[in-house]
Amino acid sequence: MGLELADIFRQYGPAYRRKFADQILPSHRQAMRAIEQCRTEALGGQVYACPECGEVQYSYHSCRNRHCPKCQNDKAQEWREAQQDLLLPVPYFMLTFTLPAALNGIVRSNQSLLYNLLFRVSAAATQRLAKDLRFVGGQIGLVGILHTWGRNLAYHPHIHYLVPAGGLAPITHTWLPARQNFLLPVKALSKIFRSKFRQALQKMALFTQIPARVWQQDWVVHCKAVGNGRTALKYLAPYVFRVAISNRRLVKLENDQVTFRYRVTDTGEPKLCTLSAEAFIHRFLQHVLPKGFVKVRYFGFFASGCRKRLAALRQQLEQKYPENLGEAEATPEPADSTPSPKLCCPSCGQPMLIQRTIQPTGRCPP
Repeated sequence: MGLELADIFRQYGPAYRRKFADQILPSHRQAMRAIEQCRTEALGGQVYACPECGEVQYSYHSCRNRHCPKCQNDKAQEWREAQQDLLLPVPYFMLTFTLPAALNGIVRSNQSLLYNLLFRVSAAATQRLAKDLRFVGGQIGLVGILHTWGRNLAYHPHIHYLVPAGGLAPITHTWLPARQNFLLPVKALSKIFRSKFRQALQKMALFTQIPARVWQQDWVVHCKAVGNGRTALKYLAPYVFRVAISNRRLVKLENDQVTFRYRVTDTGEPKLCTLSAEAFIHRFLQHVLPKGFVKVRYFGFFASGCRKRLAALRQQLEQKYPENLGEAEATPEPADSTPSPKLCCPSCGQPMLIQRTIQPTGRCPP
């Protein structure tokens, strides 16, 4: 078995917690504990035995923490299937809003407050520009996902929005298609985004901590076409449950240093990054979200209170664009209804039987 995040936390986590005891947030401590104990005797499990050859196998429970790389593998597909009612038979775009690096320190120290503001302001800026008759001319729908990391684990808060190419007319609620391969002008959207963010921050005490140059520089907003509804959901789903780093990207732990691989954003070139174990843990923990924070949000006609209108919109678009139904409305294949295969003995291949249950110990790491 290769190097895992849990190995690093188990070996260096106790010293990290002792050193930064007064600074570690409860959510960070909880994530560390969950990852360290995931699929170990601490969380309990079952013991299986082979009746033929006597082989014994231990099966331990998962921590189910949303920051654990071993507990998020299957959830992206489950989320995609749960989003089928949101699919519209039209093209989609991906909008990405990124905060300037000069704001990183303030955002990191006020995560819940400023992550919520980032969602609210970016969605409002997009909807304001979309109502302009030169572009869409009506209400649009957005599905947004917060991300906080770059590929090398650096702090990089941004939101990805999945947006259908069009909107609802204000009075008739009929569909207004966007232009071919164009949704909104990103330079204009960037200025509105920056202006709204500043207006909101001016009402807060922390506004005085923000460098003046932030309001003179360009804020990054990116837009790209991502295909039809099913393609767009497939594109977006990994963003929903991706954790800051997966175990397969970890290369080695040597001389108290962690080496992991990543790809350069602009070129896709593979590179290695080596950090001290302490610095690596720090980088990972800054991406642990506040307890209870909702990282996937719905706006416009995708909002929970608009689902009846959304159903009517889908019906309208099915009639208007029947040629798109084959791709956009296709549903995932039904899950296999046959019982899941029994655990088989790795030695002789015979079905193994549960021998006993291991109760969780509930022990916390030091």
